[in-house]
Amino acid sequence: MPSNDLRRRHLAARAAAPSYPEVGATRAAALPAGYSRLRRRVHLGHGPAVLERAGTYLLGWGAQLGSGFAVHPAPGRIAPGDTVLLRLALPGLRLPRLVIPCRVVWTIEEPDRIGFAYGTLPGHPERGEESFVVSMDADGEVWFEVAAFSRLAAWYARLGRPVALLLQHLAIERYLRVVARAAARTESGRPS
Repeated sequence: MPSNDLRRRHLAARAAAPSYPEVGATRAAALPAGYSRLRRRVHLGHGPAVLERAGTYLLGWGAQLGSGFAVHPAPGRIAPGDTVLLRLALPGLRLPRLVIPCRVVWTIEEPDRIGFAYGTLPGHPERGEESFVVSMDADGEVWFEVAAFSRLAAWYARLGRPVALLLQHLAIERYLRVVARAAARTESGRPS
């Protein structure tokens, strides 16, 4: 996609309001009614070093980049209010990349929790929010959880509902795998 088109779409996304009213709802234990909801988590390991490694990876857009998404503009450390265009090329298709506008609605950096959530903007194929949080429990076990609530919004997503739902499921499973892989690395870059 030409960079002028990406710049134009990014400016439009920055000016847009979220496409759903429950902004920030992934912070709560109960996700809002009226949406498809999911929570998936994976065990990453034990101790503060695992938490820090996975949290640093998350806050650098690692889950998205490691899952095959491109992030525009070039990603830095995630901050509340960041507006990005996630881009995805579907395997085997020569169509232009799907452009997915999102805004970071909250971040958390605490001694036992690191993560963020982004919400959909107009032009996203869904309406809703997704959070990515690494946490350490009282026993020192570290977990990565993805929580989401969404409704299909774009005509092509509604038309291809089974495919759209499958793609969402596959993306979340990929997020879990790539964060687990990143958390398993030691400072030398090798798995621990």
